[in-house]
Amino acid sequence: MELGKEYFGPLWKFVSNHDITDIDYNGTEIWLTNIYNERFRVSPGFVAEYMTPAFVEQFTQRIANVVSQQFNKRNPELEAETSELRVTILHESVAKSGRTISIRKTPPVIRLTAERALREDFCTKEVMAVLINCVLTKMNLVFCGMPGIGKTECAKFFSQFIPANERVITIEDTLELRYSKTNPGKDCVEMKVSEDTFDYAKAIKSSLRLNPKWIMLSEARSKEVKYLLESWSTGVRGMTTLHTDDVRNVPDRILSMLENRMDADRMENDIYHALDVGLLIRKRRREDGSICRYIDQMCFYLRENGKNQILMAVSDGSYVLKELPQQLVQRFQRAGIEDPFSCGLLEEELARTTKEVL
Repeated sequence: MELGKEYFGPLWKFVSNHDITDIDYNGTEIWLTNIYNERFRVSPGFVAEYMTPAFVEQFTQRIANVVSQQFNKRNPELEAETSELRVTILHESVAKSGRTISIRKTPPVIRLTAERALREDFCTKEVMAVLINCVLTKMNLVFCGMPGIGKTECAKFFSQFIPANERVITIEDTLELRYSKTNPGKDCVEMKVSEDTFDYAKAIKSSLRLNPKWIMLSEARSKEVKYLLESWSTGVRGMTTLHTDDVRNVPDRILSMLENRMDADRMENDIYHALDVGLLIRKRRREDGSICRYIDQMCFYLRENGKNQILMAVSDGSYVLKELPQQLVQRFQRAGIEDPFSCGLLEEELARTTKEVL
């Protein structure tokens, strides 16, 4: 399904702006979010002139007709997806501030590049090299942070270093990873789940019969995390995102998602066995007032000699790990990586993206 300019009317100027990622109308105001995670309000004059009750109703009906859904008090939520947009509308019976419209862009591009990441202090070169080598070593990665911080975008960036002949299965309820589009020529199966007919648990179980090397789950949020960990324990590798504000909270956060105490007691050790790397992304304000995102924390989850351990590698944005434990060194070496802090693929990516900027 595609929605052209005629569907959006006055909102098209924001939809067509490549620097804007989110358009949110709360019934009285329009707020925009840009690619730098900065949020700002559209002038009240624009809203008063163009966001009239007639236009809001017309826009809603257009979306409802496209997806063949009713929109009223009994059906107060309306959703539609295109190849690059997700539109959500809430009825005024549940959104008491007025009819609410949210438009999120999900373009099939990787906005984060190696050159941009280093230029904007997203992370240091040595941290990026280690993380790319973690992917090449087939470690499982969990990207953490608050909603809208850029977890999925970070996962998209590092997933491009998965070798082309290693099958990747993506599992999402809203298509955002776009692996097949951002990684043309690589083996990929993209699954879209729904609560009624094909939920996350079924998708993960089905994916194991498709000969995957990697499973990328858009977000771990509930009981499906049990099946994800079980799939990883079989040797399938993967990436996922998780809402938390500290990588050290990830094991407890996962345990809280499990359906019963028996699962939690049994799986605590399995979590440390299955997880390898945790990343926490935050945002901060620079001296010039602009906002940037950065890797605030990075850790390794280890289980050795019957003990579980969280080894911090990055804290407060700085690399703090003096020496890699032998367990990790051996994993890198088995993958043919003698120096985890040096990466030929990173140098190639930097050369390519720097050339594109110039």
